[in-house]
Amino acid sequence: MSPLLSYADFAAHIAGVPDGLRVASQAVSVLDPALVELVKLRASHLNACTFCTHYHLALARKLGVPQDKLDLLSVWREAPQFSAQERAALAWTEVLTLMADHPERAAAEAEVTAHFAPAELAALTSAIAIINAWNRIAGGLRFSV
Repeated sequence: MSPLLSYADFAAHIAGVPDGLRVASQAVSVLDPALVELVKLRASHLNACTFCTHYHLALARKLGVPQDKLDLLSVWREAPQFSAQERAALAWTEVLTLMADHPERAAAEAEVTAHFAPAELAALTSAIAIINAWNRIAGGLRFSV
């Protein structure tokens, strides 16, 4: 499928949105960058956003995220490579990305609050919201990779 708009055209038409999302992304710097990339990748998988998946895979590799984690991210619950904190973050990502009547919300809330301090929880929740916004922009407009 061809793009409805390229990223360059999108940014030219409404520069404040990408700029604002980039500024908002800087606020999550209290979190481990590798964890943030795993979260962004998982949300991008769930939202079937090719552009964001490609982009965040490259960033995760640059940060040194092990290849086996990247390979097994879609089945993280069954993969022993993920720490308890990563599991809590990934569960929270799925709850917030698939919000409508998510059956595991209470369990995810308990886990995420056990593994993240309030400032970290605020940053994690913001990172998930931001990548979901990007997924809807890039996926909706079918940005090319």
